[in-house]
Amino acid sequence: MERAELSRLLGGTVALQAARRVQISEADPRKFMAAFTQVIGGDSEIFLCDPKWGAVERSQVDALMRAPTSGTLPPTEGRGWLMIPTGGTSGKVRFTRHDAGTIAAAVRGFTQHFGLSQVNAAGVLPMHHVSGFMAWMRCALTGGTYKPLDWKAIEEGTFPVLPVKVHGWVVSLVPTQLERLMRQEAAIEWLRKFRMVFVGGGPTWPELLDKAAAQKLPISLGYGMTESAAMMAGLKPAEFLAGGRSCGTMMPHVTAQISSEGVISISGASLFRGYYPQWLAAGEFVTEDGGYRDRNGYLYITGRRDTVIISGGEKVDPAAVEAVLRGSGELPQVVVFGVPDAEWGQVVIATYPESPAPKLKKVAEVMNRLLSPAKRPKLFVPLAQWPINDQGKVNRSEVTHLAEFALRSGLGEHRE
Repeated sequence: MERAELSRLLGGTVALQAARRVQISEADPRKFMAAFTQVIGGDSEIFLCDPKWGAVERSQVDALMRAPTSGTLPPTEGRGWLMIPTGGTSGKVRFTRHDAGTIAAAVRGFTQHFGLSQVNAAGVLPMHHVSGFMAWMRCALTGGTYKPLDWKAIEEGTFPVLPVKVHGWVVSLVPTQLERLMRQEAAIEWLRKFRMVFVGGGPTWPELLDKAAAQKLPISLGYGMTESAAMMAGLKPAEFLAGGRSCGTMMPHVTAQISSEGVISISGASLFRGYYPQWLAAGEFVTEDGGYRDRNGYLYITGRRDTVIISGGEKVDPAAVEAVLRGSGELPQVVVFGVPDAEWGQVVIATYPESPAPKLKKVAEVMNRLLSPAKRPKLFVPLAQWPINDQGKVNRSEVTHLAEFALRSGLGEHRE
């Protein structure tokens, strides 16, 4: 697909303008969509920006936009003009280069995998984020309807009635959103009406998934990243309701290889063109994710290798520890990380919002039963400030910095 064709599908016009760099920083999804449609038809490089970024992030963006690109021309004209932000685990803003070609490939693979000839999506995720943006693109490229919804209103109990569609509706949630909706019977009934409820953007704890399955929710777990234009593997709802808890099988537009060390590499037509202002040569992209496939080809993610904690020579996956802590029912929001230690190399730390106060004795009983000693947090650090976005997704980098400051100040409760 060419850029002009994508512009036509979005209702834009081919603009005669000098090539330039444009930032789109809109919290209102309708304003975001209007701004994007207006500039897509020209030759501008488009940067999707988080409207909640502060001075530090904006200075990083400004520095990137001033970076020279001469001598780093794209291999083919019309590539890499769309910059979608990704922070990774470093907390530093980076932009992945995408374009009409990578977007179209991701949409084709998604629709083929799930057997959807048309996508109609209710949107509650930020439009600057790859998951929110691609939900709109799937609708636009298949002639479907994208309907932005007010997450705050939904969370407070207002559940919009969606018009009947032959192909039904889908919605994408992060795990925290699903957990909050599962507290309300009316929300559960609302979710049942969707053809698919995609859940991603972070580890989902087993107890939440079992509860969703018991309520017959059409959950689809998946694996994706900004670099792949969102989802590249997906578990179908029927497989989930039958007891599946993997990320499903790979979609047809992406190929994944898993090394002997368990590291995932990907290739395919939706793969990004590089981190701006650089370009990525065609071929495999080595992720920071660890995983494995079972004998039927279903993918399981074991965690990120760049967040693994080494304590006493034992590898500790923070996501696995967080899943156990959440499963206690006392810590619905928790971040686990490692700090240097002279004796153990690193020790495991857990931090959480100080209000409402959890019953740490109950947490200790659960983790002592389910976690080996090296994996049990040695300190629990409550934080008065818990930085999250409107959808409830935590800023892990900022939380870690706040917890480390609290540790230096002598805060935290010893458990062992």
